Amino acid sequence: MFATASQIKHAPVVFVGTYTEPEGSRSEGIYAYRMDPSSGELTLEKVLKGIINPAFLAIHPRQGFLYAVNEVQIFAGQDEGGMSAISINSTSGELILLNHQSSHGKHPCYVSVEQTGRFALTANYTSGSIAMFPIQTDGQLGPASEVIQHSGFSVHPERQTGPHAHCILPDPTNRFAIVADLGQDKILIYGMDLEGGKLHKHGEVEVQAGAGPRHLTFHPNGQYAYLINELNATLTGYRYYADAGTFEELQTVPALPEDFKGENFCADVHVSPDGKYLYGSNRGHDSIVCFLIDENTGRLTYKNHTSTEGMEPRNFAISPDGAFLLVANQKSDNIVTFKIDPATGQLFKTGHEVEVSMPVCLKFGYLKP
Repeated sequence: MFATASQIKHAPVVFVGTYTEPEGSRSEGIYAYRMDPSSGELTLEKVLKGIINPAFLAIHPRQGFLYAVNEVQIFAGQDEGGMSAISINSTSGELILLNHQSSHGKHPCYVSVEQTGRFALTANYTSGSIAMFPIQTDGQLGPASEVIQHSGFSVHPERQTGPHAHCILPDPTNRFAIVADLGQDKILIYGMDLEGGKLHKHGEVEVQAGAGPRHLTFHPNGQYAYLINELNATLTGYRYYADAGTFEELQTVPALPEDFKGENFCADVHVSPDGKYLYGSNRGHDSIVCFLIDENTGRLTYKNHTSTEGMEPRNFAISPDGAFLLVANQKSDNIVTFKIDPATGQLFKTGHEVEVSMPVCLKFGYLKP
């Protein structure tokens, strides 16, 4: 069912990245849902079919374009993954594929767009490389202007035998690109040359051995950053010195309850728009953990865990107004909407969920009413 004209007005859009290729997947590509801003209910708006494993998405700062990784090992006959550029029609919401580029590595898993909108950045998980792509005026991706191959390993005998870049994003000043490398147990900092389209190694931060850093996010004030560690199920808070492009560790806290004994892999991390709460997802415990952020120190205080009402919550997203949190449960094929209590950070079920095969990434955007 698609949205009606009355439902469309002023309703934010949730773009959903999925896995299309694994056995059992029924996904057709990238989905766009309108969200009722009062209830959090999702209504299907558009589907872009035929795009392979669009497992992570990024929206251009000017909202007219969407970028997706193609998380595969072989793309367009080449032994590497892909990147796809997509146009979003601001009136109809139609999604139109513009072009593809090689990601210059296997299984790209993350894409972001720096704040001027001139370059997209991607992390290739399996090969442990990162790349930078110029964005043309029509939204298409040009060939990579920079590709950097990481090297190194850490202590996990299966997951850390080599580098595995898992996220890359610009810092709040747009001067540095920050990379979490799960395989090396490191955060790597690169200076961004936006005139030449190059990345220059600036520094690195060692993470606890075996932690497996996966995703990183910044506090709205730009002074703090939070890293979620996949392998040891922890979150690490940092003070971020933007002028120097350096991190100072504040604390590391568990993402799981003390009494949980099963297998778990952390996935995604986000700060609420008001800067009061930090949320992280647990795959195995199948929960969202919530922490209160001390605005003066950046330190975290545990608040609660909430079941995601599904299996293996890969990514989640908080609505721009901070009212709702949506979770993509990869293994149970559902996206669940929760209401956020602004006074406590607690998540409450709204009763709204939609079925989507293998949802793995959620991004909020808007279309013109």
